[in-house]
Amino acid sequence: MPGTSPSASRRTVLRGAVVAPVAAGLGTAACSPGDKGARPATPTGPVEVGAEGEVASGGAAFYRDHNVVVSRSYDGAMTAYGTVCTHAGCAIHKMEGTRLICPCHGSEFDAMTGEVLEGPATVALPKLSVRAENGRLVVGPDA
Repeated sequence: MPGTSPSASRRTVLRGAVVAPVAAGLGTAACSPGDKGARPATPTGPVEVGAEGEVASGGAAFYRDHNVVVSRSYDGAMTAYGTVCTHAGCAIHKMEGTRLICPCHGSEFDAMTGEVLEGPATVALPKLSVRAENGRLVVGPDA
């Protein structure tokens, strides 16, 4: 019929019904926080992460193996944060200067304060205890 748009065939509708759930499942898998049995999001007890000298005044050191960043203010005070993104639970793998960048959705955090610099995350990174002991940094509960 001239002047009318063609309707979708039964085959086209059924193809879409099969493809949509598969695509949705792939999207969900891409956003998942990781494999079961992976290392804890943050230390569950005191853990030695590195040498105290690795954290420069006004800078930060990133300890990926422990999902921790340790920063030192210009007055020498140290602060530590867990580095699992508060948006979808992805482990952060990259630090540029003092910006932590989540690989999953691009959230960015300040390694000095734990605050969100760029969304989609809206919650700051969790603060952890940190201390220097015999020239080594110890981070985690009861640190």
